[in-house]
Amino acid sequence: MPEIWLRTNRRVFYISMIAPAVGLAVGAMLAGFGNARGVDWVRWSGTGVIAVSAALLLLLGWQVIRPRIARKGNWVLFYLRPGAPIRVPLEFVEGFLLGQGPSYIQNHQPDATVASTIVIRLADRAVDYAQREVHSALASWCNHYVTIRGAWCEPLSLQVVNRLNATLAKAQEAQKGSRSR
Repeated sequence: MPEIWLRTNRRVFYISMIAPAVGLAVGAMLAGFGNARGVDWVRWSGTGVIAVSAALLLLLGWQVIRPRIARKGNWVLFYLRPGAPIRVPLEFVEGFLLGQGPSYIQNHQPDATVASTIVIRLADRAVDYAQREVHSALASWCNHYVTIRGAWCEPLSLQVVNRLNATLAKAQEAQKGSRSR
């Protein structure tokens, strides 16, 4: 199990769960009504709504527990795209900075809404990690800098950045200690 360093913005996903939860209730009512009245198409429609709603709830629930940054062994894991995380060797992560950038919130102009960001500096010697494809709403990854948009992670502050830098330093120190043995 990876050690979670930066969590996702759970509030966004909890709010997004409201519509599928209502869909689940409506589907159950339709299925029950169709079953009681003997109307097959209503029962099957209700069952379909239940299936789609349950799948959406599971997907959103998975997003709630998925971190943005975690560590497993000597790897820092960046969950910034669908599928497997991007794995970066711990030794290549130099530090975390607090920044600001466009929030990319839907239905707004890119420059209209500014949000906090967290910027991760990767070592110049990490040539293979200079660029990566990530979900553009979540982050950008360019020239050894990973910028995670604050709208999609836990609330960002100077305390969070200090905690991340302290955790990084402790992990890198432990890695150096295990190499010298």
